Amino acid sequence: MREAAPRVAVRVLPHGEGLPLPAYHSVGAAGADLCAALAPDERIVLEPGARHLIATGIVLELPDGYEGQVRPRSGIALHRGVTVLNAPGTIDSDYRGEVSVLLINCGSEPFEIVRGARIAQLVVAPVMRAVFVETARLTETVRGAGGYGSTGHSALQGDDA
Repeated sequence: MREAAPRVAVRVLPHGEGLPLPAYHSVGAAGADLCAALAPDERIVLEPGARHLIATGIVLELPDGYEGQVRPRSGIALHRGVTVLNAPGTIDSDYRGEVSVLLINCGSEPFEIVRGARIAQLVVAPVMRAVFVETARLTETVRGAGGYGSTGHSALQGDDA
């Protein structure tokens, strides 16, 4: 049985007026697109290697027990090399400031952002808060303290991965 969709209140700021609210663009989409809330005549050009914090013109009221995850849009990541720098960015349920998106251009060409451009996607997800308990001893595992790359290499990656 599927749970009821959480209700997220959205306050539109003056510079976000006229832009669409976050919206899903297919029946099975997990992420709702976020739009850039630039002035009508404003353009931001992200040069290769540059990053910029882009306003969305909205403030969210997420239900307690949920977070908003700001993620890259796969199309602009693939075709232009533009991604969300702190992906996924987290919007906590008690945050009441404007949602902004930290974009970086990892591509080789400048990327232009205009008002209304779909720049990222928002996934609303349940969260659990852990209880952290100090202990002097942890259970042992086969992996142990092995860190990055310690679980082996894929045949597709080769021996240099």
